[in-house]
Amino acid sequence: MEVCNPVLVFECPDGHLLCLSCFQEYCISRLSERQFVQDTELGYTIPCPVGCEGSLIRETHHFRLLGDEHYNRYHRFGAEECLLQAGGVLCPQPGCGAGIIPDLDCRRVVCVQRNGQGCGFVFCKNCLQGFHIGGCDDIDLLAENTSRGETFRTELSQWDEASKVTIKVMTKPCPKCRTPTERDGGCMHMVCGRSNCGFHWCWICQQEWTRDCMGSHWFG
Repeated sequence: MEVCNPVLVFECPDGHLLCLSCFQEYCISRLSERQFVQDTELGYTIPCPVGCEGSLIRETHHFRLLGDEHYNRYHRFGAEECLLQAGGVLCPQPGCGAGIIPDLDCRRVVCVQRNGQGCGFVFCKNCLQGFHIGGCDDIDLLAENTSRGETFRTELSQWDEASKVTIKVMTKPCPKCRTPTERDGGCMHMVCGRSNCGFHWCWICQQEWTRDCMGSHWFG
């Protein structure tokens, strides 16, 4: 019989326990699945594997057993969850993820670039897509906003995730019809190329092109 020593005992009525090796695997698995909970008193923690009532780990320094890489990830995920519960949002732009506390009555969120943080992306607080005029919806934006219709929709379903990330990083959606648009140099004045749209908008503000845009950042 193999004897594992020491072990971690959870504070549940049944006293469930794990050896340290199994505890590490359990925590890393739950961390990767974002299955930790943000408790108002205990912070970012998890219950016993069975999920018993009152079994949340109280001493969060136990998570140092995960090693530096996973412990740092634990802290980052905990900070993000705390921000989200406080009404904040995370920038959806791939490679960014900056935490932002937007105004309650404002749907337009700007990921401000400051002190090496932020990317400048402007997005909708409700749907986390590039900022747009009008309401949000649940359709596949790329597939719906193309003149190629169902043929494009079929092709889109076959694209790999890397292609979708590239599109999101390299383009911004037209604020009116949400057609992905790539800027290839020149000024910040954009004209939507979709035949039945033609909306004039600002690459920086991601809103309708105005004289203010012309005066303050026509060329960046």
